[in-house]
Amino acid sequence: MAYGFYPFVGWMIFWIAFVLGIILFIKTRKMYNIFYLISIALYIFTVSFMIDVFSFAKFGILTTLIVSAIAFMLLGYYLSRIFSDDKKRR
Repeated sequence: MAYGFYPFVGWMIFWIAFVLGIILFIKTRKMYNIFYLISIALYIFTVSFMIDVFSFAKFGILTTLIVSAIAFMLLGYYLSRIFSDDKKRR
């Protein structure tokens, strides 16, 4: 179970997102900034894990990035529709 660069990238992304999250919360006092940061860190973390574990070549890396970007865009669009409908009902 010896992975290549995945543990290093994972911990690096975690600490950078953690520090930036604290700074953003202190500066703005708004939680949505932290959730944006968490989603970006999770995306980078997930893609780097897939690339490392499955040993993708150049085409595999590009395909993974494209598919995951499209999936997250569609999920974001869907969730924005749901939450905007909830605000209209109140």
